[in-house]
Amino acid sequence: MTDNIYEGHEIPEEERKRIDDRVIEMEPDKFKFYEDLRRKAKNWNKEKGGKIGGKVGEYLFLLPDFFILLTRLMVDKRVSVKRKLMIGGIVAYVMLPFDIIPDFIPLIGHVDDLVLVVLGLNMVLNDTEEHILADNWSGEGDLLQQLQKVTAAAEKFLDKNLMQRIKKWLGKYSK
Repeated sequence: MTDNIYEGHEIPEEERKRIDDRVIEMEPDKFKFYEDLRRKAKNWNKEKGGKIGGKVGEYLFLLPDFFILLTRLMVDKRVSVKRKLMIGGIVAYVMLPFDIIPDFIPLIGHVDDLVLVVLGLNMVLNDTEEHILADNWSGEGDLLQQLQKVTAAAEKFLDKNLMQRIKKWLGKYSK
């Protein structure tokens, strides 16, 4: 494991060893198929998605990265049990076929999942140290910037009733 993931963070050696133990090191070619497929899908989305579809698709490509972050936070001992319960609810919502917007609707069907995940991660940030999320983030770009970007787009473009339903659902599981 490279030390650069710890850069800028004061992590005791014992905690660093626990983090290292959770990280699964993979050979670079293990996910080559996935990465190639993802790259092709992103390129197709840019070419064929149009202005709005391209932007929505760009945000939706973050959903797997956010989902992995949530699953890692569920096993991180530095995250409170209260937040782990909320995260478990979010993970279940994303995995179950019952959604506010049905998943079978192309592009739009996963928007509610993405918004719920981002709003949930913002709540986790309220009572969890930022570096804990950063330690578990393996997605593209800066985590906080990605969260802010998706949240701002959701507030701007999504129907207010839909946002209220997502926030209400999240509120049930955050108490």
